[in-house]
Amino acid sequence: MKVMLVDDEPVMHLIMRKMLEKYPGLEVVGTFADASSAAAFLTEREDVDLAFVDISMPGGSGLSFAAKVDQEGGRPQIVFVTSHKDFAVNAFELSALDYLVKPVTQERLERTVHRALESRKALGTAKPADAPAQTGGRVNVSVLGDFAVQSERGRVKWMSGKSAELFAYLLLSRGKRISRHRLIAEIFAGMTVANAEKYLNTAVYQLRKSLEPIGLRESVRSENDGYALELEDAAVDYERFERETARLGKLHAGNAADALDVERLYTGDLFGAKAYVWAVQHTERLANRYAAFVRAAAAALLEVPDTAAAAKLLQKLHARNPWDEAVVSLLMRTHAMERDKKGLTAQYTDYVKLLGRELGIKPSKELLLLYDSLVSGLSENTDP
Repeated sequence: MKVMLVDDEPVMHLIMRKMLEKYPGLEVVGTFADASSAAAFLTEREDVDLAFVDISMPGGSGLSFAAKVDQEGGRPQIVFVTSHKDFAVNAFELSALDYLVKPVTQERLERTVHRALESRKALGTAKPADAPAQTGGRVNVSVLGDFAVQSERGRVKWMSGKSAELFAYLLLSRGKRISRHRLIAEIFAGMTVANAEKYLNTAVYQLRKSLEPIGLRESVRSENDGYALELEDAAVDYERFERETARLGKLHAGNAADALDVERLYTGDLFGAKAYVWAVQHTERLANRYAAFVRAAAAALLEVPDTAAAAKLLQKLHARNPWDEAVVSLLMRTHAMERDKKGLTAQYTDYVKLLGRELGIKPSKELLLLYDSLVSGLSENTDP
């Protein structure tokens, strides 16, 4: 996969190049300090698959650069790398693959690279260009960590935020009729009935127009005073994550390696920066499934034993939810297996301080007993 870097800070070229070198199959073919020279480069090279683009640059913003890429066919895929979190929504309106906030960590970059490879793979297995117009070929829908819809014909550019939200809502119940009443209550809450009806009609029209360039206009079907989304040949990332976790079933030493591959499918919470209010329950359900899967995967890796891989997974989960005692317990066991008494003690005491400072409570008796047991075991093994 060929990659280009667009950032007005030369140091970022060095940092990103060094980080990207860790992934076999990725080749940085160009680095640019402004959007205009990057755009000129793309007129000469049609083989660039991925572009990491800063937003605030002289000679044209990264958003303008991405908009031009969208307009001219949607290649390469765009990843914004910036210090400005507030630009996230605008970035995803342009169907960006991902949005990284500086300083970029290797772990976060790894998820982006995995997402880019998965997206490229999905498009590579799409139907040929002469597929029937009503299907538009295989559709690739990304909703974990971001929100983008694309096929071999290009990426969807939403006509409005509400048209994107309507697609998102219908996607979670795809194939099922959703009544206009329910859509109004969920998506247009707070408006008068008359205004909500009008805005829903507009959003449906805009959604169909947004999907038309990739041959999916008719996928939004009117049915008995409601609407349904029909995507017969679609690869939806959250569905794949659920399907793969179910396929693996109970995790153990024998399938721990496969679990690592499945964990990478979860590239962020549902709809990323958009975080629709009506999707909270769906978001929590998927996040809880991910957390349970990672805890089980880490326990399986400790059976192998592969403490390094287990620790890496657990640290991801701990960063998401530092209150999860089950994760703290597993991290403590990992330190003990690595014979790291200092790390074990720091893990436990940091958790005790967190509970006391934030909640005014103490850890469970079970965790205290586990800590005493692990420390005792390490002390006995180090005694002469």
